[in-house]
Amino acid sequence: MLLILFLLIAFALGSVPFSFIIGKRVRGIDLREHGSGNLGATNVFRTLGTGWGSLCLFLDMAKGAAAVLLMTLLVASWPHGEPTPFHIPADLFRIFAGFLAAVGHTFSPFVRFHGGKGVATTAGAFAVLAPYATIVAVVVFVAVFLTTRIVSLGSIAAASVLPLAVAFFEVLSDEVSSTIIVFVALACGWVIFKHRGNIARIRAGTEAKVGDNGKGRT
Repeated sequence: MLLILFLLIAFALGSVPFSFIIGKRVRGIDLREHGSGNLGATNVFRTLGTGWGSLCLFLDMAKGAAAVLLMTLLVASWPHGEPTPFHIPADLFRIFAGFLAAVGHTFSPFVRFHGGKGVATTAGAFAVLAPYATIVAVVVFVAVFLTTRIVSLGSIAAASVLPLAVAFFEVLSDEVSSTIIVFVALACGWVIFKHRGNIARIRAGTEAKVGDNGKGRT
């Protein structure tokens, strides 16, 4: 029962629509009707500016990190040497908590199951699951974003680098978690797939940049 409770908490944490709350509090607008219509940090950047976008990005990442941290505490409390529930690897429970947080962000029941793409929330989960690799991915994201001002391109670049960085640091560690490596590869592949429309616009030179006037897509 405790395991189910923690998984429900992970989903609830991810469901908190910080972008929607910020839009309402700061400018009294529903971000679903502005910019790209996406309830993600990128739309906050584009619609409300860098400061509020950065705050939303931090809060969305914190949701994923908190979900995994709570599950990590639960996993650490299990008796050492005892079989895990259903004999599932402990890392998989931590991963599933991060996954549920991302699902909650994407399909938040608080805003009629709207949401963002879950990139920031997933990144927060990765920050706990694979901190060093996540730092590498964040550096890549920042470098690409500062160079191009295209958030989606930074996200795609970071998602491309993260699986390689995770594999590298896992090999260097004493205990290699193939579960985390496989999950990160699948999750990053999914992130890139979800950005296929952005990729098409980047190739066509029509992808919106932060700081441009008018509406854009994320």
